[in-house]
Amino acid sequence: MIPIIGFAPDAEQTTPGLLSDCTNLIPALVGMKGGPSEVAPAGVPALAAASQGAAVVSRLDNTRRILSGTQTAIYELLAGAWVNQSMGGGYTGGAESRWSITQFGDATLMANRTDTIQRSTSGAFADISGAPKAEVVFSVGAFVMALNVNDGAEKPDGWHCCAAFDDTDWTESVTTQSASGRLVSTPGPLTAGGRLGEYAVAYKSRSIYLGQYVGAPVVWDWTQAPGGDAGCVGKSAWCDLGGVHFFVGEDNFWLYDGSRPTPIADGTLRKWFLANSNPSAKYKIICTFDRSTNLVWIFYPSPDSSELDSALVYDVLSKRWGRADREIESAIEYVSPGATYDTLDDYSATMDGLPDIGFDSQFWLSGGRSLSVFDTSHQLKSLTGDSVSSGFVTGEVGDDDAVLLLQGIRLRFAKAPTSATIQTQSSMNSGTPYMDGPSGAMNDGKFDVLLSARWHRAAADFVGPVTVTHMKATYTKEGMR
Repeated sequence: MIPIIGFAPDAEQTTPGLLSDCTNLIPALVGMKGGPSEVAPAGVPALAAASQGAAVVSRLDNTRRILSGTQTAIYELLAGAWVNQSMGGGYTGGAESRWSITQFGDATLMANRTDTIQRSTSGAFADISGAPKAEVVFSVGAFVMALNVNDGAEKPDGWHCCAAFDDTDWTESVTTQSASGRLVSTPGPLTAGGRLGEYAVAYKSRSIYLGQYVGAPVVWDWTQAPGGDAGCVGKSAWCDLGGVHFFVGEDNFWLYDGSRPTPIADGTLRKWFLANSNPSAKYKIICTFDRSTNLVWIFYPSPDSSELDSALVYDVLSKRWGRADREIESAIEYVSPGATYDTLDDYSATMDGLPDIGFDSQFWLSGGRSLSVFDTSHQLKSLTGDSVSSGFVTGEVGDDDAVLLLQGIRLRFAKAPTSATIQTQSSMNSGTPYMDGPSGAMNDGKFDVLLSARWHRAAADFVGPVTVTHMKATYTKEGMR
């Protein structure tokens, strides 16, 4: 049988094991599995308004804060309630502005480009006196770095760092090493940034700058990375894989390790993504790395939407792709308070009513991390539930010079679904539309059929949790042209 190699709509469609399309199907350790359903953690209510940025941050004593910002407020999840931790009067924000969140020692800093950078060690946030407004903030070494700033003047290409080991001091000084500058060798504003080891990375939409701490008086020395037009489309359109950045550019997906960015979607789905995403709303893209599964989730807007309603999933180890579309506002790695026999009633009064989540999932563990999203009702939900439905369309099997009699399709499962159906499709000439043929339920892992055509493919639909690893089409030649 042929191993399934994942979603690759740009590849040669006769490649063995290729999926030309898929629905709610993501890479597994071996093969592909149904995408998870969303489960609301017990005792976590919805936010008062749309989440425009969220994060789980850790203090030096490893205690955690779960935060989410809306347009006008900052909320912290405490004892099962979203507590408003905004400064007095709240925030101006904007419908399109999103919060950038970082932790520096025991202090949490948040920025939305409209309001002065906010700071809190516990309780309510407040302006940092003398700090700029910033699009992006992140911690690197002894500093907090701010990008795309307004320090009284608009500097969309500007950077500013706080004093060494003091995130409350932003007054420029050679002594304290608070400094600022501009990155002007390429056009456009700074769109994203983050730490890469002890280096700082600043992205524009079509360029990358690597910052190295060099001490006073320069403090930070910035070098443009080679690699042509590689850049990041938005402040959340990247994630750290652990020493390597994954990011979404204007025309590709990239990895960057501090040397030269590497494109990773050529020949698999680069062209498909450009045709199936909204170019005017790509700045809203959110990338999140689920470390427990080594999967990167890329939430993006479809062509007819300005909101996040679609998702691609990339397996860092196998380099395979999948799809698991859903509508979200923000994404975080939620840290569960855990569950015991005494607290199961928080989820359901009966065993049958418990969420469809395996008991070996991080969802049930105290301190367990699980990829989570805020849905369009502002409700936090973890992506830990069993798959409800999924499916795929195979690549093509055929011969331009011969008619093939398709006799059967067999799938191999690591986890068999509750039920599976097959829809055969055929075409007499390459490049012409496929027509639906016989269809029906799979039996004993196979679907028997008799269908004559030069080209064949099939669509499989699954109900319930599934992991499918291999596929095979049985056929014979009926004759030559």
